Amino acid sequence: MGKFFRKIRNVYMFYYEGFRDMSWWGKRAWIIIIIKLIIIFAVLRIFFFPDFLRKNFDDDKQRSEYILDQITSLNEMYD
Repeated sequence: MGKFFRKIRNVYMFYYEGFRDMSWWGKRAWIIIIIKLIIIFAVLRIFFFPDFLRKNFDDDKQRSEYILDQITSLNEMYD
């Protein structure tokens, strides 16, 4: 286990030192990238990808039957 944690620490230190020594421009670019990712995965998901299964079906059994039906009907289309 000691080697595993040492490797994890080495990877962490590699990125930590890289970000610490990064130029002002590079840090600002990473901030913009992180903000964009938060917008894409958190905010847009809420508005554009509603929970279809939870909204249209009452329990897990109905949801699983719907998914199974959709998967098997796709296979029939391509046969």
